[in-house]
Amino acid sequence: MLKELARAKINLTLDILGVRADGYHEVSMIMQTIELADEVELEKISGGISLAMDATKIQGGENIPTDERNLAWKAAIEFQKFCGKNFGVAIRLTKKIPAAAGLAGGSADAAAVIRGMNRLYETRLTEKELCEIGARVGSDVPFCIIGGTCLAEGRGATLTRLTPIKNFSVVLAKPDGEISTAWAYKTYDENPAKTHPPNEKIIKQLARGDYDAAFKNFFNALEDVALKKIPAIADCKKKMLAAGAKVALMSGSGSTVFALTDNNLIAEKIAASIENAQVFITKTF
Repeated sequence: MLKELARAKINLTLDILGVRADGYHEVSMIMQTIELADEVELEKISGGISLAMDATKIQGGENIPTDERNLAWKAAIEFQKFCGKNFGVAIRLTKKIPAAAGLAGGSADAAAVIRGMNRLYETRLTEKELCEIGARVGSDVPFCIIGGTCLAEGRGATLTRLTPIKNFSVVLAKPDGEISTAWAYKTYDENPAKTHPPNEKIIKQLARGDYDAAFKNFFNALEDVALKKIPAIADCKKKMLAAGAKVALMSGSGSTVFALTDNNLIAEKIAASIENAQVFITKTF
């Protein structure tokens, strides 16, 4: 039995630059790993794939598939294809990351399976090869394999490691309701944002530790889209900032809003200020 942690991510920025020839969107995003994680257990079996899941700790867990539609299952298939061998694996997921929340829970699970199977079968694949497998599963999977603080470009799988940011407490609030990533991008295309985050400027500010300046430039191009479906996102942001958050922003395609603070007591105050949402306190990683 081998165990891996599948850590969630937040988007410090999310910019959409257009639609690519392959149908994906051209993006530019600053991504950050956080400590909140699903638990993934892997065990060798004679062949094929099996998947069991405990999703009782998260809302909407009953809607997550446990067959070949699950990204963890897809990751195992792509790992087998890449290696050209029927590396049998039994996967057990314990879900702690909210589903359909903009936190890359499914992608994190896929990344953990890829990393774990590399260890389980001692295939000694390089990080680049693991990311190549991950990109076949989903655009966020390569980042979830690497983790830390990265600039993600292209369709999200072209990564540049950035100076790690300092340790912040992260408060997550997921209002009721789910947002499909496909719906969010389609709706965005109908009315693209006129504002774009200055990612190069933000990267320099983060590198020199000028966090207050960087926070003022954080921006998610999909936030206005998500507000049309879940207005409570704006209320979460307002309450977080009023409670002392240094910055509050929606992550990914939503609907989770995150707040950052370097004070644990303020993190608890922020969490206590939120109503009618799933709330988590975690840290950057």
